[in-house]
Amino acid sequence: MDLRSVQRPLKKKYRNEPGSSRITLEAKASQQDTPISCSVDVGRAIYEAGAHKGVGGTGEVACSGDLLLGALAACAQVTCQMVAEAMGIETQSIEVTVEGDMDLAGTLGISEDVTVGFEAIRTTFDIVAPEATEEQLEKLRGRTEKYCVVFQTLAGQPELRTKWA
Repeated sequence: MDLRSVQRPLKKKYRNEPGSSRITLEAKASQQDTPISCSVDVGRAIYEAGAHKGVGGTGEVACSGDLLLGALAACAQVTCQMVAEAMGIETQSIEVTVEGDMDLAGTLGISEDVTVGFEAIRTTFDIVAPEATEEQLEKLRGRTEKYCVVFQTLAGQPELRTKWA
């Protein structure tokens, strides 16, 4: 696949038609039979999700924390692959692992002093690119972090609004 030729007309359109690059993504979660699970529709696929075993879920499906970490892993992976391609770095493999630490006592309301949500998230890139220089790999790292949508969203603080209908 020639990524540059795929992206060239998109970049041209976005430059020539300001605003045409703006999109809105949507995910919709719907109630299932029990209070510990739901379905998540992202428009192209529907996933089953549920509460983590540590807060009363079954542990048989992904919890929302798994989905968040999975979104970061997927975004980092694809971004790194695309950046490597754009930079002309030949890779044999790129694997991204994301781990997150949290204390479930916060989620269960046991302690007001415990953070609700992830306290730390670690992303590890395992890249096999035998012919890449250290300088190229450093640029790849910087550009991957810069252009990874989920990484930048988590690193920044997007405006969050809630509406109850």
